[in-house]
Amino acid sequence: MLFGWFYYDWTVLLLIPAMLLTFWAQIKVKSTFHKYSQQRTLRGQTAAEAARRLLDANGLYDVQILQVAGELNDHYDPRNKTLYLSDSVSQKSNTAAVGVACHEVGHAIQHARGYAPLQFRIRLVPICNFGSGLAMPLFLLGLFLGYAGYILMVAGILCFSLATFFQLVTLPVEFDASRRAMAGMRECGLLYDDELRGAKRVLSAAALTYVAALAASLLSLLRLVIIANSGRRN
Repeated sequence: MLFGWFYYDWTVLLLIPAMLLTFWAQIKVKSTFHKYSQQRTLRGQTAAEAARRLLDANGLYDVQILQVAGELNDHYDPRNKTLYLSDSVSQKSNTAAVGVACHEVGHAIQHARGYAPLQFRIRLVPICNFGSGLAMPLFLLGLFLGYAGYILMVAGILCFSLATFFQLVTLPVEFDASRRAMAGMRECGLLYDDELRGAKRVLSAAALTYVAALAASLLSLLRLVIIANSGRRN
């Protein structure tokens, strides 16, 4: 039965919309970032300098900023209170880079203010990592065993659902970080109005990647449920 699914599994069609949405979101964020990376800020400050100003404006003097190799792999690590800005962002003086850097500052502000969804997501990380590692091995083992392995398939689905739930929790965290970034850039005068509109477009495009990730996870979860139910009937 296991090998039959590889040849006759129509549920793979469920993954096509997710793949297309993910591909489109990635193209959208890269093209939007590229477009507004051509718009040099009138103030001429680098993204790292803008991030530092926004951090200091919120009293986050203990948060350090480090530059890391790569492109658009910027992130804030709450474990050591460090803002990691990529080569494509850190020392660039353009609208896109400043918007991305300030978005990461938004996460630092969330952390400092005890923003509940972020705190919840942080606590979910080890649980989700553990569950994600077990999900497919359990499911495939249950699928191989047929009807007798239904419980294992259900266990695999439950483990996979943790990753889906993590993607769901991530959405409000990312949207709120962008909201804080936009408000902070405006209040601190980091960007002018036209530049702010560009930064908002960059952050909106980036948000699509998280929406796509959730959609892909939901469709994958649905696929597993359908396969498990079909295997149980057979």
